[in-house]
Amino acid sequence: QVQLVESGGGLVQAGGSLRLSCAVSGRTNSNYAMGWFRQAPGKERKFVAVISGGGGSTVYEDSVKGRFTISRDNAKNMVYLQMNSLKPEDTAVYFCAVGRRYYYTGQGQTEFTSWGQGTQVTVSS
Repeated sequence: QVQLVESGGGLVQAGGSLRLSCAVSGRTNSNYAMGWFRQAPGKERKFVAVISGGGGSTVYEDSVKGRFTISRDNAKNMVYLQMNSLKPEDTAVYFCAVGRRYYYTGQGQTEFTSWGQGTQVTVSS
């Protein structure tokens, strides 16, 4: 059974940075894409970023391009999300997820099979 545990969330002022981490256990995750999603209060969970199994391909949601960077360390079974120039609209619970395939094909949450419990990110203005 795959388990994902996110960490690194917190309260930060606008313009600040946070680095989220996701520890994966229970499977060899290098064969699968890994993604980050977020859910703001009262809204649906939405895609943020994804990285291919080997780490060579990344995709970002438009509003985070140039500010967020997804990376992975398959030797450590870890996935990261470096978030810079944070804005109040980035406030949400952030979730990591394991994909069904090596590459993300743009089908959203249906491409991901296992999810963590989430970590809260709050950006104050």
